[in-house]
Amino acid sequence: MKKNFISNKDETVRLFENNLLEKLSRVHWTVPIWIFSPIIFFFFYRAIFLFGLSLKIILLWFLVGIFVWTFTEYFLHRFVFHYQPKSELGNRLHFLMHGVHHAYPKDSKRLVMPPAVSLPLATLFFIFYLKILGNVIVAPFFAGFLTGYLFYDITHYAIHHFNFRNKLLLALKNHHAKHHYQNPELGFGVSQPTWDYVFGTDFKIKN
Repeated sequence: MKKNFISNKDETVRLFENNLLEKLSRVHWTVPIWIFSPIIFFFFYRAIFLFGLSLKIILLWFLVGIFVWTFTEYFLHRFVFHYQPKSELGNRLHFLMHGVHHAYPKDSKRLVMPPAVSLPLATLFFIFYLKILGNVIVAPFFAGFLTGYLFYDITHYAIHHFNFRNKLLLALKNHHAKHHYQNPELGFGVSQPTWDYVFGTDFKIKN
């Protein structure tokens, strides 16, 4: 079987000559929790106290937001993170964005998305869904969307560094391990494998 990584130790390679950029590319796994939890609560606050939405409506759109995130996670991982560019610059960008993670899958400081990337992306997604849903409904929806993202980021770290006994978590860990060590062109779901089953990129279907 072809080796799909350079090192399976908690180590990495330097990505940037600039010290600030290099520092920004590394992040402790708890950082997304501290950054995005207040933002999620802010959207809940808007939904409840500013717009006066009912708990039923909030829960509905919160769950819709989580559901939309699961597809976004799959789509980004499959078609953006695993896009194979042909140019030298494209390959460099690909390595910076995701290739380094496959080369050094145990690197604990590059398992969650750096805020320098996640915050601008979140802003773009918010503007996009604001245009679609409007100022009111976007509040509970985006709280769910960000909750889905946060669960994805923490799950990604956990399945690389935590030992599980729970069968569901073990299944997620094994699913993602196959993506890294068996076939990186399958198993794009990280926080859940739903869309892999739907779109035929699950290991049980293909192998």
